[in-house]
Amino acid sequence: MNVTGNDAERLAERFEVERPHLRAVAYRMLGTLDEAEDAVQEAWLRLSRSDPSSLENLRGWLTVVVARVCLDMLRTRKARRESAADADISEQFAGQDTGADPEAEASLAESVGLALLVVLDMLSPAERLAYVLHDMFAVSFDEIAPIVGRSPTAARQLASRARRRVQGSEMTNEADLTRQREVVEAFLAAARGGDFEALLAVLDPEVLVRADRAAVPRGSALEVHGAAVVAKQALTASRGARFAQIVLVNGAVGVIVAPRGRLRLVITFKITGEKIIEMDVIADPVRLRQFNLAVLND
Repeated sequence: MNVTGNDAERLAERFEVERPHLRAVAYRMLGTLDEAEDAVQEAWLRLSRSDPSSLENLRGWLTVVVARVCLDMLRTRKARRESAADADISEQFAGQDTGADPEAEASLAESVGLALLVVLDMLSPAERLAYVLHDMFAVSFDEIAPIVGRSPTAARQLASRARRRVQGSEMTNEADLTRQREVVEAFLAAARGGDFEALLAVLDPEVLVRADRAAVPRGSALEVHGAAVVAKQALTASRGARFAQIVLVNGAVGVIVAPRGRLRLVITFKITGEKIIEMDVIADPVRLRQFNLAVLND
C-alpha cells in the first residue's frame, strides 16, 4: 500500500525518529557505515509500501525489517568471501574499504568498540543477529526466531554460542591472562609513547619476531631477532599502534590492529615471566579469519 500527502509526511517524520536506533542495529550487524545506511534505507522503502495503520509497534516492526535485511547482506557477504578465498591478498584488502566518511565511521566504530566489531565479524550470520538483537537491543527470542528460521530455543542457543565466543569464556585462565595482559599493555604503551628503553624492558634480549609476507613491505625480512632491533621496529610502526586493541587470540592475550573496525593485523605473543620472547605478526586475510578472537573484559 502506498501512502501519500500528509500521511506520507507523518510517516517520514516517524521514521526519522527511529533512524538512529535502526542505524545502531544495522551497524552492529554489518560493521560498516555505508552498508548500515543501505539497510536502513531499505527499511524505509518497505515501510513506505506498507499500511502504517496496521503497525502497532513501529520501532519493533522496523527493527525486524532491518534485521532481516542485514541477515541477507551478511549471508551474501559470507558467500562472497568463501568464493574469493583464493583471491590475491591485495584485492581482498581493497574489497574491505567502503565509501563512507572515514572520520564518521571511525568515531562510530570506537563508540561500539573496535575489538567487539572484529569479534562479531567472526560469528556466523545467524549467531551475530541473535546476539546483537538480544544482548544489545533486548529483542526477545520469540521475535528473533522467525527472522533466523529457528525455534525460540534454537535462537537462544545461537545467542549463547555467540556470547561464549565474544567473551572467550571457554578458553581463559584468569591468573595467566592477567600476567600476559600486563606485559602486552606495557609493550603497547611503550610503542605508543615512543619509549625505547621501556620497550627493551619488556622484550627478552633474544626476542624473535616472525611476520608473514602480507605484514611487511616487499623485500623486508620475515624474521627479526634481538630486543634492540625489535624495539626500533616497534617505534617505526608506532603510528599504527593507536589502532591496536588487546584481545584474546586463541585463548591468549594478543593484539589486533583494526582501523574503523576492519581487521588488518593480528599479533600473537609468547611470554615467559615478564618478558616477550616471541611475536608473530599476521596480515594474510585468509589466516586472519582462522583465529579465534574474543573480547578481553576490563
